[in-house]
Amino acid sequence: MNMNNPFQRRKRSSDRADSDRSRKCTVKKGKKIIGWTAGIAVLTIVGLNSFYQIKEQEQAVLITLGKAKAVTDAGLHFKIPFIQEVKKVNTTIKGIPIGYEIVSGDYVDDEAMMITADYNFVNVDFFIEYQVSDPVQYLYSSKDPESVLRNMAQRCIRTVIAGYDVDSVLTTGKNEIQANIKEMLIRELDQNQIGLQLVNITIQDSEPPTSEVMQAFKAVENAKQGKETALNNANKYKNEKIPDAKAKADQILKEAEVYKQQQINQATAQAARMNALYDEYQKNPEVTKKRMFYEAMEEVLPDVKLIIDGSDGIQKILPVESFIQESEEKSEETEKKASEEQKAKK
Repeated sequence: MNMNNPFQRRKRSSDRADSDRSRKCTVKKGKKIIGWTAGIAVLTIVGLNSFYQIKEQEQAVLITLGKAKAVTDAGLHFKIPFIQEVKKVNTTIKGIPIGYEIVSGDYVDDEAMMITADYNFVNVDFFIEYQVSDPVQYLYSSKDPESVLRNMAQRCIRTVIAGYDVDSVLTTGKNEIQANIKEMLIRELDQNQIGLQLVNITIQDSEPPTSEVMQAFKAVENAKQGKETALNNANKYKNEKIPDAKAKADQILKEAEVYKQQQINQATAQAARMNALYDEYQKNPEVTKKRMFYEAMEEVLPDVKLIIDGSDGIQKILPVESFIQESEEKSEETEKKASEEQKAKK
């Protein structure tokens, strides 16, 4: 190749210029493609950040320049990209165990053991059901609302149980205790406004802290049941005997009424008789006195035969039967002597 050929030098310069022009076109096309790609990406990001979806069991908090607003309607919503922020909150009913572990079922002593009004220890475990009621308060009123709820619940539980004796906690007072704890906890949540509402709280189990104490309480419970059985039997016996006793009492009262009426009638008749005698006495006192005397003697000595002699002014009572009896005895003695003499002669 001849390097000193001017035609060859001119052709080489022309090829270099064509190559530069081709490179510049390629760069421009690449920049346009990158620009379009970036624009599409930005538009995609803006579009994706302009809408958000709220499900049925969710609520959202829309934050605009630091100001929070609750969004509770389910569905698709619009927001301003990069200016507004959305935080979603699950509003389904959740649960918190207090005093035991859900997986193992073992007691958590620090939470379960409590003291009653009669200074007895007892293990009680609860289950709390709650849900989010205000998403703004739930996100911004406290760092951990569930922990606040747990602490509130433990305080209310211990306060209420401290007002009941151990028998009520273990047996008859559970429903009342649950109702009082629920009422107190609802008041606490309303006052503190942590964005949670109580659905329900229930006693899962309650028992003494040791097996020996548990056996003692079972013995007490059996004794109470025996007491109830004895009371029921006693009431049954009472219900059976009371009607009989009432019937007998009614019969006695009726008999007493009859006797009372009889005595009243007798007294009325005697009073009428005495009034009649008094009327006769006023008419003829001497005759009436003698008549009353004779009647009295007949009544006192109904079978005695007497001779009443008052001819000399002194009233004498002579028993007739004594004279007859003496004469009969004398005649019997005479007959006996005569028969003895006849036997002696023979």
